[in-house]
Formats: sequence, C-alpha cells, structure tokens
Amino acid sequence: MARPWTSIPPGPHDIRLVVCDMDGSLLTDDGHVPESFWPLLEVMQSRGIAFVPASGRQYATLREVFSRVPGDLTYVAENGNLVVQGGEVLSSTAMDAATVQRVIETVRHSEKDLGLVVCGLASAYIEHSEPAFLAEAQKYYARLETVADLMDVSDDVLKLAVCDFADAEGTAGTTFRDLAETHQVVVSGKRWVDIMNDGVDKGRGVRKLQEASGVTPAQTVVFGDYLNDLQMLDAADWSFAMANAHPTVRDNARYLAPSNQEHGVVTALEHLLGL
Repeated sequence: MARPWTSIPPGPHDIRLVVCDMDGSLLTDDGHVPESFWPLLEVMQSRGIAFVPASGRQYATLREVFSRVPGDLTYVAENGNLVVQGGEVLSSTAMDAATVQRVIETVRHSEKDLGLVVCGLASAYIEHSEPAFLAEAQKYYARLETVADLMDVSDDVLKLAVCDFADAEGTAGTTFRDLAETHQVVVSGKRWVDIMNDGVDKGRGVRKLQEASGVTPAQTVVFGDYLNDLQMLDAADWSFAMANAHPTVRDNARYLAPSNQEHGVVTALEHLLGL
C-alpha cells in the first residue's frame, strides 16, 4: 500500500525525469491542466529536469495540451507505442494487419454497444460518428478521421482503443480474453480498453527515455491513476498513485499523492523539489 506523500522528507531531491499520466493524474476532471503547473514546469526546466507527459492519448492531442510551452517536450503517447523526443520519433510499434482486422470484426459483431478507434501514426480513425462516442473519442484524439470502412485504413496502427460506456473492465476480461493471450489488453480508463502488441506499455517507453538520457530509476518520478500506468510505476523509485487512483494502482505505487482535483501532481512535485 502506498505511503502518504507527506512521509517523504522535504526536497530538493536528485530528480532528473518526471513522467506524468494525464487523465485522472495531472488533468482535472474537466480535462484542464492546473494553472499552478505552468510556473512549476518553468522551475523544472530551469533545473534541467525533463517533464514527460505519458498517456493513452494521441501525440497530436498531447502537443495541443502543451502548446503554450516553448520548444519541444518529450512525449510517451498511445500508451507507450509512440515515444517522441525533441520532435523526433524515438520509438514506435505497429500492429499486424490480421490482429487489426480481428478486433474490427469483434467490435462489429459484439452484442455490446462498443466503439472502436484505430490509432494510426498519422491520425486516428473511426467508422461511425454516433454523438456520444464521437464526443468521447475527440477528448483524446485531436487528429480524428471518419472513414467508411476501418478495414481500408492503410496507416501504421499503433493500438486499437475500444470504447465501452458500460463496463470497460468487463469487456477486457470477456470479449477480448482470448486476445490477451498474445497481446496487451489494457484497461486505460473507465470507458476504454487499449489493445496493443505484447511487451509495449508506458513502462517500456519510460525505460527507453532513461536509457537515452542516462537517468536512473532513483532520479525518476512517475504519477499514475489507472491500470495502464502499472508498468510505468515499476520504472521509478519515486512512484506516485493519485488519491483517486484504481485500488490496484494504489497498492503498487510507493507513495500516494493528493487527487487530481486537488492538483496532487503539483503538490507532490513542489514538495520533492523543495519549493
């Protein structure tokens, strides 16, 4: 069980890399970055500390969220399937066509009311634009195209995001149970299941950044709230679950930060940096 953030001695501590989940962690429930974060980011940059958004969101969407920041941040996008550093792709992973087709067919023929986003390198794609599903998808995909047939998408597919308004965890464990034997089937939010190649996750993305930058786990801080953040927590000695996190995340993090609504990322970082 995570210890309270107040159990950590006040900083400054030797931190070189801060990796932060977006939804449910840094972002408030209305999808905004707390205003108190921006001056904190300036402090981190002045100290040579890299701040890295890590999310199931699309790279273009993350760039939009941080558009007010001069220069290029490093991003772990699409749940680790795309890592971009300095505007250049550090790593990306594409799925095979057979798996993509299998998931498309599964969603089409499911008795459940499911939506599907095919997440490509250039854009994300949907097949129907039912208003509630479209509004949900647009939260996470700034580049989103509606196509007549998802089978015709020729883009490199990084992951497949299945939307279930009723029970995403249940869908992951039933509808895609067999696929989980060969692929990652990750519950990335209350309404989303992400399907990806095996061995690809946010934690792998963080480790690639650590290797590229010469940063150790002892110099790394990670914040997360949901099941797609679990592997990322293992990559950092300073691993934080948000107070609003899924119980499994709270059990696997070393420390517990205040909730996203309480701007817990800002509070914990200010403490670690001695501000």
